[in-house]
Amino acid sequence: MRFAFRPVDPDGDAALLQGWLSHPKSAYWLMGDLDVSAVARYNHELAADPMQDAFVGLHDGEPVFLMERYDPRGLLADVYDVQPGDVGMHFLVAPTDTPVRGFTRAVITAIMDFLFADPAVARVVVEPDVRNTAVHELNRHVGFVPDRVVRLPEKDALLSFCRRPAAAGAGDAGPRAAGTDPAGAVEHLLDPALWERATRHLVRKALAEFAHERLLTPEPDGDAWVVAAGVVEYRFTAQRLALDHWHVDAGSIVRRRAGVAVPLDACEFFLEFRDQLGLTESVLPTYLEEITSTLAGAAFKLATAVPAKELARADFQAVEAGMTEGHPCFVANNGRLGFDAAEYRAYAPEAGRPVRLVWLAVRRDRSTFSCSPDLDHDSLMRAEGAPVDGVDLTAFHLLPVHPWQWWNRIAVTFAADIARGDIVCLGEGTDSYRAQQSVRTFFNTSRPDRHYVKTALSVLNMGFVRGLSAEYMAGTPAINDWVAGLVADDPVLRRYGFSVLRERAAIGYHATHYAAAAEKGSPYTKMLAALWRESPVPGLADGERLMTMAALLHVDPDGNPLVGELIAESGLPAREWLARYLDAYLAPLLHCLAAHRLVFMPHGENLILVLRDGVPVRAIMKDIGEEVAVLDPDTPLPPAVERIRAEVPDDLAALSILTDVVDCVFRFLSAILHTSGLLDQDDFWAEVARCVAEHPDPRHDLFADRFALSCLNRLQLRNNRQMVDLADPAGSLALVGELDNPLAPHRRTPR
Repeated sequence: MRFAFRPVDPDGDAALLQGWLSHPKSAYWLMGDLDVSAVARYNHELAADPMQDAFVGLHDGEPVFLMERYDPRGLLADVYDVQPGDVGMHFLVAPTDTPVRGFTRAVITAIMDFLFADPAVARVVVEPDVRNTAVHELNRHVGFVPDRVVRLPEKDALLSFCRRPAAAGAGDAGPRAAGTDPAGAVEHLLDPALWERATRHLVRKALAEFAHERLLTPEPDGDAWVVAAGVVEYRFTAQRLALDHWHVDAGSIVRRRAGVAVPLDACEFFLEFRDQLGLTESVLPTYLEEITSTLAGAAFKLATAVPAKELARADFQAVEAGMTEGHPCFVANNGRLGFDAAEYRAYAPEAGRPVRLVWLAVRRDRSTFSCSPDLDHDSLMRAEGAPVDGVDLTAFHLLPVHPWQWWNRIAVTFAADIARGDIVCLGEGTDSYRAQQSVRTFFNTSRPDRHYVKTALSVLNMGFVRGLSAEYMAGTPAINDWVAGLVADDPVLRRYGFSVLRERAAIGYHATHYAAAAEKGSPYTKMLAALWRESPVPGLADGERLMTMAALLHVDPDGNPLVGELIAESGLPAREWLARYLDAYLAPLLHCLAAHRLVFMPHGENLILVLRDGVPVRAIMKDIGEEVAVLDPDTPLPPAVERIRAEVPDDLAALSILTDVVDCVFRFLSAILHTSGLLDQDDFWAEVARCVAEHPDPRHDLFADRFALSCLNRLQLRNNRQMVDLADPAGSLALVGELDNPLAPHRRTPR
């Protein structure tokens, strides 16, 4: 959601605030009997008090809440021992007879971000009436921990504190500064309805994707389908759509053991089908842990879900946090093994918490910094708000680190380097960031024009430990500059508005002991590195807004698809909306393959859509350095860029579109549009075929009757710690049979 803060206008806002304060829902403010003039006097008194100030909160420009900030040394000095960095807060959401689910939680989250944006604030204190149980729950949601009941002149209050998220040295260890108490860390797991719904959704996805990958073979039984393992069977209804997509009705799934209905249990599902899924003893326990973590995350998302109608109009980072699905193909797609319960609430993108990165100074002779030709280390660090004061920049590079990585890896695993003075911890930076869907990448919310920061994170998530190679970082800016130059110089790509976000600088620390001990590609060599990627915000024109493309596959808990809300906002017929989206996203990819034999990893999280009135007008590709390849052996490449050249047969090269786009993105988008009644699947595939036909490629037959089925879950089930050899990704593919190509029947479809 898009929120802004402005100071209260004592006279101009008096009537507005009097209307809010006099409403019965505002009874706990004890100001319901004030008339407009009395509210104006109150506003003036507060404005004249140097220890208090007040703000009106705006949503899309409209006033929707009041927030008062105060110095506790004035109001609470006799109640508790006020600490340096404490700030007090009151807030009131405008009463309404048509509440929007999740709105008040979004408001208090925005307020906490606003307060903690001041680096001097270490802790927020609140003192709501003990009877106000609704606000107690909201406070718990954003990390407040109750301290005790205190007597104030007008009420008995529940004194509560929230420490700065992920604060180092603030009295708590690492992320427990996010404020979660032991019971509160698991409260989203204690609602049986939420847990059952999350379980049912995951089992539905497992049935659908494992049937698609031909790991399970559902058999027809009347109007339903059945899969069985021994005495256990699962019965469900489903539509079989193009690309052998199984649209399973989650509510229809019934599990029976020896003919008796038993509750769904996700972990038991994988134990029951372990043989069919090829789960070995070495993989199964970790995979079950990933499944359980994915379930816990799903329950949290359900508890905090935002309706699709609201999310479709939310700001860039609210959408990033509000999505519920993750990668559409992978069943275990939110493992994040390594985060504990408090760290999950501090660092998971769906938690939406502000994060401050830890900055290190690392010796130049032990690290490599590389950047675009128009940058240099020292000026970039100053521009990015790094703590340069007091650091000898002739001897040290500066390196930002994920807080989890500092507490759990660097401070321990690199203890010898710290003891030698090769690594010096400078503490937290002042800018506030938000974790992206990729978990280890951060968007700067304090200064959205500043770079994203991508950090190493030794957490196991979806088939890889998410480190960053110091060796790879050296060539990253050169690769990005070369790709960006090719894209910018191509008139066709310019016509479509297609662009890339350059990774303009990178740094890696060389851990010589681990490099000498570990095999090539080991996670031990990927613990301490970072890169800086351009922000898309400065490139926006008036009326444009940003949305991660992954959000197009979001369906809210009530079954409403976000893409349907965008189509409604646009006022266009669904097929015309789709045509414009394809011109923004698919057409540039087709042209890059045909004209340059250049391929990306174009899944939803790697694309940012630029929208105007709900319509995608252009696409921005990111994550270039590790996920781009040139398939032409004759394309001249600078030496620093040579590593992206890949020798891939033409039939496999075609999978960069047929698998990565058609099967792994459009299969799901088509199903959402078809089953929600927005666009028939035949019309969907006809429109995709139109776009493909407009970019003919003599080397790659994208209209072939069939293409190889590439199975992502099979990779993870086979090896969930490194499912692909990054040095030879094509050689790691799990190809099983073929899919009927839904484009083939439309080979000659005109526009």
